[in-house]
Amino acid sequence: MTTSRPLAELSADEARRIALRAQGFLGAPLRKAGVRGLLRHLGAVQLDTISVLARSHELIPYARLGAVGRKTIESAYWRDTHAFEYWSHAACVLPIEEWPHFAFRRRAYRNRPHWNHELPDGTYDQVIKQLRAEGPLTATELGGAKRTSEWWDWSGSKVAVERALMYGEVVCVERRGWKRVYDLAERAVPEALLHDDLDDTECLRRLVRLAGQSLGVGTRADIADYHRLKGEQVEAVIADSGLVPVTVEGWGKPAWADPAALETPPRGRHRTTLLSPFDSLIWERARTERIFGFTHRLEAYVPRQKRVYGYFAMPVLAGGLLVGRVDPAREGRTLVAKQVSLDGPKAVPAVAQALVEAASWVDCTDVRVERVDAPDLREPLMTELARALT
Repeated sequence: MTTSRPLAELSADEARRIALRAQGFLGAPLRKAGVRGLLRHLGAVQLDTISVLARSHELIPYARLGAVGRKTIESAYWRDTHAFEYWSHAACVLPIEEWPHFAFRRRAYRNRPHWNHELPDGTYDQVIKQLRAEGPLTATELGGAKRTSEWWDWSGSKVAVERALMYGEVVCVERRGWKRVYDLAERAVPEALLHDDLDDTECLRRLVRLAGQSLGVGTRADIADYHRLKGEQVEAVIADSGLVPVTVEGWGKPAWADPAALETPPRGRHRTTLLSPFDSLIWERARTERIFGFTHRLEAYVPRQKRVYGYFAMPVLAGGLLVGRVDPAREGRTLVAKQVSLDGPKAVPAVAQALVEAASWVDCTDVRVERVDAPDLREPLMTELARALT
């Protein structure tokens, strides 16, 4: 067990503000750095197939930087081999300079004794040969992604290239029409970063430090969750990671902080915005409840009749708090708020602002509200929306 004496005692409010600044929602230090600087700062941006207003990896920069063009976001991620896709918190866009630090995971995949998909003899070598000869290709271009229409029924080529991706022999260098584009690591990864010569301890120490920096302050479980490490992996390296032990009012568990986050009080302007359900600010449900007193759950995979807040309910961040939820959709040039949940009357102006700004970003000229959970707040919300749209 790590038993270092805490170096600081933080109030719950201080911890919350440190977390907001670390994630890019307090102050404006990331604006000049743009999308690429944001990716380095966060360390990982989650990808997901669901697209309502936009895909989640587009919503992450929007939430922090404002109305960045969606083509600009894609270009910033993928142009000039600035990033790669790999398994971190989930499937994530990662800064290319972190390629060496995922060597521990690539080794683990190579040593994995069981796979869910069978790999036909010779297919792996054929895929590598084809990529070497033809350059970056999608699974379809490699011979087909699926054998049937079922999502899980991968072709031999798809099984082979995904296994090569896990092993690190192949890299996903961009998404094209939501399809992964694969290339050989020897061609896509800068030579200085290519070789997997860091041992597991070095990799884990780096990822724990990065997680602590991206969170600002977190428990062992928070830090482990960021790149989906095991608790014992974090425990083995956290004392040497550069993070410092702290206590946080009301948390009940030991915590660690980025020492740079403790040097100056978090100050600046708070962002008001809709958050993707896959935003790293709210990845870990227990942490979100602990910091914001807010229960966050993606209900896209919950049966319709059992949903409480909606298919893709997006938390609303304002004033450093989570003040409501919006379940959005688009109909032509209208942003539809299918369901709006508000944390009292004070949340109304912020939710209206967040809706109007999001509508503008996705080229909608109108906002329609279908349902407000608190009926007495519907009229005030419509009044605020009308004001914001004029």
